[in-house]
Amino acid sequence: MGSLSIWHWLIVLAVVLVVFGGGGKISSMMGDFAKGIKSFKKHMADDEPMDEPAPRAGGHISPPPAAKPVDPAAVQPEKTHQP
Repeated sequence: MGSLSIWHWLIVLAVVLVVFGGGGKISSMMGDFAKGIKSFKKHMADDEPMDEPAPRAGGHISPPPAAKPVDPAAVQPEKTHQP
């Protein structure tokens, strides 16, 4: 098993500092985290949808040509080879 590496000791030290470092630090950190998530969600809802391309300056973007409907009677089945 061996001894703990430097990363293990740093994680243990960080946990000890958070737990015993003073009152209210955990709750304030979680409050800040929640505010960040709410702000992120709000700004994501405010953004324009990604489906439509943004118009370029000085030009007009035309929509792509529409596909023509296919007449099933005009489509011929593929020929198969029979041995």
